[in-house]
Amino acid sequence: MDRDGVQHQIMCATPLLFAYQRKSTEAEDCARLFNDLALEMCAHSNGRITALAQVPLQDTDAACRELERAIAHGHLGVQIGNHVANRDLDDEGLITFLQHCASIDAPVLIHPWDMLGRERMDRYMMQWLVAMPAETQLSILYLILSGAFERLPESLKLCFAHGGGSFAFLLGRVDNAWRQRDIVREKCPCLPSSYTSRFSVDSAVFDEAALRLLIDVMGEERVMFGTDYPFPLGEQNMGALIHSATRISPEEKSKILGQNAKSFFWQ
Repeated sequence: MDRDGVQHQIMCATPLLFAYQRKSTEAEDCARLFNDLALEMCAHSNGRITALAQVPLQDTDAACRELERAIAHGHLGVQIGNHVANRDLDDEGLITFLQHCASIDAPVLIHPWDMLGRERMDRYMMQWLVAMPAETQLSILYLILSGAFERLPESLKLCFAHGGGSFAFLLGRVDNAWRQRDIVREKCPCLPSSYTSRFSVDSAVFDEAALRLLIDVMGEERVMFGTDYPFPLGEQNMGALIHSATRISPEEKSKILGQNAKSFFWQ
């Protein structure tokens, strides 16, 4: 952090610890253990590291209960996976959980996991290069096209990891489908691109042109600094891409590197 000039870091669990496939009681125990240990780590950071909680998302009541406990003990918000088995973000139980997050003003980071198409993506890291961005786009589109955003409070703070996956680049395709096909707009009353005001994304796209597109699609106030550190595909020199970017203005850099996260997590 000192080497890269990072003043504050928000940590969360690796998706390997979600335990959504376990019994809800076991997942709740796992979440409680992680949440307590995370706060112990934060306590030794001189206030420079805060944590997002983990919850047993397969059990809505247990997830709400553990979230409230974690927030009361000092967690900043919650990280969840983008689905639980075959239940996507428009599932009734998951919508109820997100509504509860809004009611207690708990920011939500959504991270892809348990990626689709495993049988064809076992080479060349395709699960991370193709399936993971697709998972994130899939989740965003389920929220939009199912009408879930019409049921969720506008105060809900959502952030999708990895720049929102492939969503920004393919948004024009989605808008085109909405205009032309009844099945796409059946439950979605507004143009899909109009929903970008309902969520944020991080900046972990590792390419200046991709980051420029992301800012243009999402708006400069809805992209916040993310690195995917310390994973092998994460940014190793944190912030270097943004600092060196020539197509991003100083004002945009300032918002992405700090102001947006402050507004999202602390206001």
